[in-house]
Order: sequence, then C-alpha cells, then structure tokens
Amino acid sequence: MPATEADAEHTKVLEFGLGDGTYCLDIGVIDEIVDAGELTRIPNSPDHVEGVMDLRGRTTTIVDPKTLFSIEETGPRERIVVFDDDDRVSEGGTVGWIVDEVFQVRDVAPDDVDEGTTADDEGVHGIVKSDDRFVVWVAPDVDVDAEVDVAEDGPSAEESAEA
Repeated sequence: MPATEADAEHTKVLEFGLGDGTYCLDIGVIDEIVDAGELTRIPNSPDHVEGVMDLRGRTTTIVDPKTLFSIEETGPRERIVVFDDDDRVSEGGTVGWIVDEVFQVRDVAPDDVDEGTTADDEGVHGIVKSDDRFVVWVAPDVDVDAEVDVAEDGPSAEESAEA
C-alpha cells in the first residue's frame, strides 16, 4: 500500500498572510481561528504583544508575528490563529497570533519542504515549494515565552523611565 504510506507522511498546514508573504503552521498546534476583535492593551508589555482578549472565558494573549519575524509590511489584520492550550500555554493563558488573512488548509509532502535554506533561522521549519510560489513554514514556539525571555534581559520599565 504505497499510497497509504505516502499519505501518512503528509502534514496538514494552515496557510495565512502576513504583509506580502504567505506563511503556514502545522494544523496540529492550532485550536481555532477567530475574527480579530477589540484587544485590551497591556501596559509595559513587550512590543510583540498586541494585547489580550476574552475568548469564551479564556484570557488569550494576542501576539503580532510580524514583530517576531521582522516583517515590515502592513495588512488588514483580520483573523486570529489561536494555539492549542496543550501546546501554547503561557503563564496560564492561551496564545494567539493576529494575521492579515487566512487562506487554506492543505497537505504538504516532505519532498515539498526545503529545510536547507532555513537551517539557522529560529522559528522557521522550512520553505514549502508550491507551484509558482514559496510558503514559509513557521514554528509556533517563537511566541510570548521565547521573546519575553529576551525582553527580560533588557532594561526594566523603571530603568527605561529613569533614562
């Protein structure tokens, strides 16, 4: 049954837009996709944290992946990709990424992923070759936890105020 073995190797990914680029995440780490709504800003939060929202009784921290991946283009910021609680818990809360738009869920074969060009890039799983375009496969572990550690190494809010 070679066809079954080939199907088992495929990974379902969610394709979404950030600025002018197309990116994807393994669908297994995603809990749901919701419309972007009003966010509550958190004073003195890292630049990549857009705020929090109440999502069916859960406090959900909303992160801007454009900041994480140094993407300068703007976009409509229409959807929030909410990560599975089991994988994306950050100090008791759920984490979501605000994205410009969501395109599709599709299967990706291992042969379609070029990992060589992104071997040293933190947060990038590989480049998915698709017809006449490339899709950057990002890893969701570059989020609040990873970046807060970096932010904590910098000056505190008090030190910044004193400067």
